[in-house]
Amino acid sequence: MFCTDLKEQPIPSRPMALKEVDEEGNLWFISSSESIKNAEILKDNTVQLFFSNTGASEYLSVYGISKIYADRHTIEEKWSDMANAWFDGKDDPNVTILCVTPQDTKYWDTKNGKMVTLLKIAASAITGTQKDEEGIEGELEI
Repeated sequence: MFCTDLKEQPIPSRPMALKEVDEEGNLWFISSSESIKNAEILKDNTVQLFFSNTGASEYLSVYGISKIYADRHTIEEKWSDMANAWFDGKDDPNVTILCVTPQDTKYWDTKNGKMVTLLKIAASAITGTQKDEEGIEGELEI
């Protein structure tokens, strides 16, 4: 989920497909210049990203600074044919590229894997005992 205007309640959020993570840890997305998201970034470029791999019970939160690129070089470099579903090709005048530079990242994962965790939850529910969380969480250095 890509969240903007972080002071607003509720926080404006929308699903976005991550295009790329570069060697410096920047996250890249393709977005429309006419989107509400871009307008919100122009007013306040702090964003929050949430990623989940629910199948493996893995979660990631990224707080960062977003920048909008509209130059041909960046669009050519970051374009994906999957974006044709939203644009009339990479030459569409509304194509922009968003780069999020992480400032703070946090992750959550299960210690024993999803199946063991689910079995422990089920056992706790049956026996009435409280489940030992055994999750792993922390901050990532980017």
